[in-house]
Amino acid sequence: RQSEEWYVGEEASVRAMAGDLYWDGLLSRVQRNEKEADGEKSCTGLDLLKRFLREALKIPKKAAEKEEISRLVIALRKPEVRLMDSLLYCADYLGIDRSRVHIVSHTESFVYYVMSQKRDVWSNQVGMFELSEGCAGYYELKTQRGAGGMIVTADREELQGEITLEYLKTPEGAASEDQFLAACADSLVDKRLFSAVILTGDGFATTDWAHSFMKKICSKRRVFAEYGLFSKGAAYRGADYEKEHTDYPFICICEGRLQYTISLRVLSRGKDTNLVLAAAGDNWYEARTTVDLIADGEDHLEFTISSLEQRKRRVVPVALQDFPIRENKTNRIQVTIGFSDESTMIIMVKDKQTLW
Repeated sequence: RQSEEWYVGEEASVRAMAGDLYWDGLLSRVQRNEKEADGEKSCTGLDLLKRFLREALKIPKKAAEKEEISRLVIALRKPEVRLMDSLLYCADYLGIDRSRVHIVSHTESFVYYVMSQKRDVWSNQVGMFELSEGCAGYYELKTQRGAGGMIVTADREELQGEITLEYLKTPEGAASEDQFLAACADSLVDKRLFSAVILTGDGFATTDWAHSFMKKICSKRRVFAEYGLFSKGAAYRGADYEKEHTDYPFICICEGRLQYTISLRVLSRGKDTNLVLAAAGDNWYEARTTVDLIADGEDHLEFTISSLEQRKRRVVPVALQDFPIRENKTNRIQVTIGFSDESTMIIMVKDKQTLW
């Protein structure tokens, strides 16, 4: 921001590098929930995010000559509850139904970009180096066949934080980063079989500065650069949501997705069975299930947490404390599960009788 005007994207970056004292990252403002004076009013980070998305969505609307957004997929480097909640508040403000809004991690965008390419690109594992303002990272994708079909797993590792692209433009900065990335390539991809290695981020707009790094990763490997990969992966994901049958018949395990299946032991039609409440590969932010049960003589609930191949299983009992004792088949309860991240489950159990 400068004077009473706001700037976004490239222009904001240029003004920041020129020393604009008001510069700050938009998502940082949202996370801190601070207010910024705007004339006689004050704006929160959420207010600014609403403005930004309103202006940004004018671009695809104009290109498509449509006013309605059929599907909005937003990619975040690391999905966090405050940011994700704020983005859904923005969708409400913009009149986009929440059912048409999906928030994915950069890792998931990477998965859908890669799996949208020809098979020879992902027939073996795929590695990717990202070099962006404030971040150098490494991503890796693998595919395997499981009992239930194809499983795609992907991981992200932060290699370096607080890197600036301005420093990269200097001779000493370029030499230092080249040596650093070459050392990373030695430990991450050396002597391993990859069907492709991808480079993304503004730092790889040119690779003329990265002689040692490029020499290491290009040895007997297919290497290519893709600008805007995370946006493209999110777009592929959004287009697939609109189809009756998915073009991606696999289970995706990555940041933002559950790694385990959660089931509840119940008696159904006289048989013991496990009722699946959330499955491995589900988006944890969207995974929320409510079921009504009769606690017939039971003093606890029994949840099973299992891996995709059922090799790892853990039974977690949850005691039904402080519930009233009633006659047989009249103790009705409501069980709701949700998640605060991909590894933390929240369980809520209510006495159904008190809800009537």
